Amino acid sequence: MSDAATTPRTITEPKTERPRLHKVILFNDDFTPRDFVVMVLKAEFRLNADQARRVMITAHQRGVCVVAVFPKDVAETKATRATEAGRKMGYPLLFRTEPEA
Repeated sequence: MSDAATTPRTITEPKTERPRLHKVILFNDDFTPRDFVVMVLKAEFRLNADQARRVMITAHQRGVCVVAVFPKDVAETKATRATEAGRKMGYPLLFRTEPEA
């Protein structure tokens, strides 16, 4: 027998983490028409008319409202596109993202 000691190898399996989610937040303003906000919510976030109206009213009453939660790149893309839709029409419509707690 040989005097070489053998040690068992430990197998390490990499753990994959889920991507951190980000909230898309709608900010209320006094200039963008409600119907336009509902239209943007339906088009960009694929909300039905009732859901879009509820989100719009919540933002109107509370000042802000979380529209949806997505992975970071999707959330940023949707927020940017929705904000740009308002800018094209001359409205100060604003959507932002922030990491979910």
